[in-house]
Amino acid sequence: MSAHRSINPLDHLIVGMDKALRVIAGVAKASRPTPSAHAADGQLDAAEQRHSAGLMRVNHVGEVCAQALYNAQSRFAKSDAMRTQFAQAGREEEDHLAWTAQRLAELGSQPSLLNPLWYAGAYALGVAAAQLGDARSLGFVVETERQVEDHLAGHLDQLPPQDAKSRAIVAQMCSDEAAHGQAARDLGAMEAPAPVKAAMAAMARVMTSTAYYI
Repeated sequence: MSAHRSINPLDHLIVGMDKALRVIAGVAKASRPTPSAHAADGQLDAAEQRHSAGLMRVNHVGEVCAQALYNAQSRFAKSDAMRTQFAQAGREEEDHLAWTAQRLAELGSQPSLLNPLWYAGAYALGVAAAQLGDARSLGFVVETERQVEDHLAGHLDQLPPQDAKSRAIVAQMCSDEAAHGQAARDLGAMEAPAPVKAAMAAMARVMTSTAYYI
């Protein structure tokens, strides 16, 4: 009997459920040290600490959604090159998930209670994008990363200046997201239609405004 066994649909289901449960439960392992490791631990008053925690919770939710999107798009990609790209991006996004979870704990806060909902919704979007073909799926990645970059840049403006640890994490995340978007363009992404971009932006506003508090 061959030492290698093809993965059947049940295997895919089990692997996918395991990934989802680990992400929702906050079990993430970074492959890179957190960018905040050498940043100064500035003094924050109670209001500033709550604000930083709210912003970092939003960022953590964004990474939960990124894991769901990349898992779905990798699972249903049409080519090996696409699966490899999504898997690599997903591993880098897992760094972000771990970094933001750690920073939330340092700020005395916790991830969003709605993470199961965020994950399920993002996974469904990833599946839908993948069904449109690799080029359109990549276009979805490009637009997602563009919106995330804008959102992270806004957080750099909003975070307290003395919160150097959170700022270091967000700055590195912003750089990584730009690289993921460029990688998708290099693989032949088609630009997402304007109505899709508008719908994505509207959903992002709902997510960010809710996750800041819950």
